[in-house]
Amino acid sequence: MAITDNSPAPPPSAPAVRSGKVTRPGDAVFSNLSRGSGILLLVVMAAIAVFLTVRAADAIAKDHGNFLTTFEWNASATPPVFGIAVLAYGTVVSSIIALLIAVPIAIGIALFISHYAPRRLALPISFVIDLLAAVPSIIYGLWGALFLVPHLVGLNEWLNNYFAWTVIFKSDNPAAARSLFTVGILLAIMILPIITNVSREVFNQVPKMHEEAALALGATRWETIRLSVLPFARSGIISASMLGLGRALGETMAVATVLSASSVLTIHILDPAGGTFSQNIVAKFGEADEFGRNALIASGLVLFIITLLVNGAARLIIARRKEYSGANA
Repeated sequence: MAITDNSPAPPPSAPAVRSGKVTRPGDAVFSNLSRGSGILLLVVMAAIAVFLTVRAADAIAKDHGNFLTTFEWNASATPPVFGIAVLAYGTVVSSIIALLIAVPIAIGIALFISHYAPRRLALPISFVIDLLAAVPSIIYGLWGALFLVPHLVGLNEWLNNYFAWTVIFKSDNPAAARSLFTVGILLAIMILPIITNVSREVFNQVPKMHEEAALALGATRWETIRLSVLPFARSGIISASMLGLGRALGETMAVATVLSASSVLTIHILDPAGGTFSQNIVAKFGEADEFGRNALIASGLVLFIITLLVNGAARLIIARRKEYSGANA
C-alpha cells in the first residue's frame, strides 16, 4: 500500500543577504567616493610633505649655520647662513597673543548671539561676523598698516609706562608700533569670525532639555550656561580655537604689511623686531636664488610640522572629552 506525503512543500529560500543588510547602489557609490576622498587627502598631504622635505634637505645640508638655532638669515653671505630661530619665535608668540585676545571675545560674542540677544538683533550680528570672515587678508593688512599701527602708539606707551616691570611690555621705542604685539592684535581680529562662528554653532547644539532642566532647578541664566552649555561645548571651543590658530600661524600678507621684520630676537613684544615664517617667505622669495628658495621651503617645512603638531595635540585633547559626541542622539 502506497503512502502519500501530504505535508506542505517548504517555502522557497530567500535570496542571500550580505551581512544581514541590503546594499543599495547609491550607498555603495557614496561609500566609495567618501573613501576615495579620504585617501586622496592623505595622498595630497604626503605629496606636500615629500616635496618640502626633498627641497629642504639640500638647503639644510649646505647651510653654514645651524638652521634651527641661528638668528641670521643672510643669503648674500659666503657661505650663506640661514636660521629660523627668530622666525619660529615670532610665529609662535604672535599666534599666542592672537589666541589670548580672540578666544574670550569670540566666546562672549557667540554666547550673546545664541543665548542672550533677541532674534532681530542676533541675525544682523551673525551676518556681520560672516562678512568679516570673508574679508581678504590684504585688506586687513592695509587697514592694520594705515589705521591700527598709528592708533596703537598710545596703548604701547601706556603699557610701557605701567607694565614695563613685567619685562614683556618693556620697550625702548614704544612709538614704533610695528611689532609682534601689533601683529597679534591684527591676527586676533582676523581669526575672531572663525572662532565665533564655530562656537556659536556648537552652543546652538546644546540639548534644550539640559538647559530647561537647569532653569527648572532654579539656576540663573549664567549658571545654566556655566553648568550646561560650556561643559558640553568644551571640545567644540577647542576645535574652533585650533582653526583660528591655524589661520594665525599661516597668515602672510597681513603680517608682511604690518611687521617691520628683523633678525633680532627679543622678549619685549612692543619692540619692532622679530618676524614670522610666512612674512619671511613672501619678503625673500622674489629675490632669492635656487638655494635661497630651498632654504625658504625648509622654513615652510618647519611651519608645516608645527601646524601638524598643534592640530594633533588638539585632536588628542578633543578625544579625551566626549561631551560633544552623540549628545543629541
